Amino acid sequence: MSLSQNKLIEILNTSPNPSWEEEFLTHFPKSSLSLLFSEPQVGPDYWPYLFATITPESKEPSLKVLQWLSQKGIGLAIFKPQKQQPEYIFTYGMIWNFMENGSFIIKEVQPPSPQLILEKNEKILAGPPSEKFLPPYVRQILRQFFHDQKIKTPRILVLSKDKKHYDLCFSLESLGNPPQEEHQGILEAISWFLPPHYSLVLLSEEGLPSFHDL
Repeated sequence: MSLSQNKLIEILNTSPNPSWEEEFLTHFPKSSLSLLFSEPQVGPDYWPYLFATITPESKEPSLKVLQWLSQKGIGLAIFKPQKQQPEYIFTYGMIWNFMENGSFIIKEVQPPSPQLILEKNEKILAGPPSEKFLPPYVRQILRQFFHDQKIKTPRILVLSKDKKHYDLCFSLESLGNPPQEEHQGILEAISWFLPPHYSLVLLSEEGLPSFHDL
């Protein structure tokens, strides 16, 4: 058993504290897992997850599992042995962010906000997302999600006021102009597929540069 495996098991058996998550995520990529089921399961938040546990006998390399999940649009739920609720959940957005950038969570000074206020005649940077910001395989998985919701051609646009902070905007028209009371739920659903630090906004296309097909 590796030192990281031993440390991770030790962390899982301690009570959560302010540094718990950071320590867990630091050691996790070097660990090995035991899959509880061969197929993805529905998690407590109703998204698909591979269920796994971490024991001294675990043999499945975490990196190999993360690589597979990143291509499938599936999250990862880590359980303690004999427990019914997961100890830690990796959303799909966390997983592909790690595969692309080496971090599960990137701490941003500016927290994501569902509201974007544009002043009249304000200069903004606008365009399609780069492959670094939204890799092709992630776009494909998002397209499939929208297709499952009967949305055939979702359109997106990346906006920035300062070239440092970027908002990923989804066209309200392309989503069928859902009522205002549904917006928060839609954003929460989309956010599962994207890194936690991404700022997501639902916007009307009116008066903005052209949106692009997802």
